[in-house]
Amino acid sequence: MPDRFARGSWRYAAPPAVVGFFLLPFSLLGAAVAFLSSGAALGFHRDPDRKPVADGILAPADGRVSVVRDTDDGLRLGVFMNLTDVHVNRAPLSGTVESVTHSPGGHWPAFTKESDRNEKVHVEFAEYTVVLIAGAVARRIHPYVEPGETVERGQRIGHISFSSRVDVILPEGVERADLCVEKGDSVRAGETRLVDR
Repeated sequence: MPDRFARGSWRYAAPPAVVGFFLLPFSLLGAAVAFLSSGAALGFHRDPDRKPVADGILAPADGRVSVVRDTDDGLRLGVFMNLTDVHVNRAPLSGTVESVTHSPGGHWPAFTKESDRNEKVHVEFAEYTVVLIAGAVARRIHPYVEPGETVERGQRIGHISFSSRVDVILPEGVERADLCVEKGDSVRAGETRLVDR
């Protein structure tokens, strides 16, 4: 069992559980499906503790590296989270939040190029930016931090309900040659080192 669940996870798990209790006297199959749906919602929102490695820039999300791209703002690395991944996101480095900005947009599958136009939340730090991107199913981005808040490396900074993507725009001066990972690699939020520093 996970140590904890993401904030607000019961809003997804409670309704099917209530339906299950209602159906119990009338349909064991219907009740079982409802209870399984409730359990699946909780399982999806699991939030296990993580132990950051001693140094380096950490992965902001669980999943597979799907984007490595040079942009005007710096080197951008994206992690695609599928339905079986933990969806709680973590700070790659310590720092103070400068802004948390929501941008409306579409809901393209998070593993496609069109997902760059999806709904997103930018969490800006002085050195880097984390971008939480909604996917085709994910339509709920839940940031945990506010401007002016100081976070530790590996600290939880938000979660996205259901499959989605998280990008990090790496600090100035970080280049592709500095990366410890490449496209297709599996990473774990708060534990996998993206860059040695």
